[in-house]
Amino acid sequence: MIYHLLYPLHTTIAAFNVFRYITFRTIYASLTAFFICFLLGPWVIRRLSAMQVGQYIREEGPKEHQKKAGTPTMGGVLIIFAVTGATMLWADLTNRYVWITLLATLGFGTIGFIDDYLMQVKKRNLGLTARQKMALQVLLALLIGLLAYLVPDFSTKLSVPFFKRLTPDPGWGYIPFAALVIVGASNAVNLTDGLDGLAIGPVTIAATTYMIFAYVAGHARIAEYLQITPVAGCGEITVYCGALAGAGLGFLWFNAYPAQVFMGDVGSLAMGASLGTVAVITKQEILLVLVGGLFVIEALSVIFQVGFFKMTKGRRIFRMAPLHHHFELKGWPEPKVIVRFWIIAIALALVSMSTLKLR
Repeated sequence: MIYHLLYPLHTTIAAFNVFRYITFRTIYASLTAFFICFLLGPWVIRRLSAMQVGQYIREEGPKEHQKKAGTPTMGGVLIIFAVTGATMLWADLTNRYVWITLLATLGFGTIGFIDDYLMQVKKRNLGLTARQKMALQVLLALLIGLLAYLVPDFSTKLSVPFFKRLTPDPGWGYIPFAALVIVGASNAVNLTDGLDGLAIGPVTIAATTYMIFAYVAGHARIAEYLQITPVAGCGEITVYCGALAGAGLGFLWFNAYPAQVFMGDVGSLAMGASLGTVAVITKQEILLVLVGGLFVIEALSVIFQVGFFKMTKGRRIFRMAPLHHHFELKGWPEPKVIVRFWIIAIALALVSMSTLKLR
């Protein structure tokens, strides 16, 4: 809204010409989202506490986690509000990709909110069933994939990291592929959200990484120079990614160990879907496996653990899954697990950015 209100005035006041620059608006979208979280965080935490929306801690988990029981959850509503508000203020709202990404954020956030609400407020132990939750996610992800597909000149060719000439084109099959990316990312972040700040840190890192990819893909000359798929209009997603990174930092202020609030499914499902949608729009879908490699590792640890347990009738690969609990049970203090996983996320992000040149 600020962009639409002030940029047209640049013909009268030259200083307002600065609003045309995506980099300028991205910086202020980040700061806006950060301060929304920072300023509203204490109020949101008080409201959630008053509503007795406290985190349930399963008994079979690490014993140290029992002291976290009752910590306010559903704090993801704060992240979503900050991201949406900052994007609405600083992005070009005539851009279709901006609305597609906001649909993913709000849509998956709504699914997570319903699940959290049924579990935490209505005290239904399981919230939505796994089948209900997955069905809603798949339907919404298919809609997002379809909307991206219908954008004029949107390419369905896939970019394979490190291989500039390998660009398979699934055609209509791109829509279910995009849905797979979005749903997979959403649930992978959800599985990672098990320790204080463990999920929001890598989400912020991944958002910052895709902020660079969005800017590059949206700039025809740079995209041509780096030999990546140009996406007309994709540059505005840089503003969204900046807002997501800023909101992540603002939420981390309260979610850092020891956490004052947890994001809940409303936050983790929305943040994961947002990253998946941005990966689809920037034509870096496959690269998300590397950018969000930490989330992939956490998800695979659960898949392997469950599969091995069923195949061997009770044996386990890890002491507990997801993987972060395995290291806790090995004796690593929670802060050490968190920071080391952040380090892994940063390293993977740096490797991902190297693909801009290594082709």
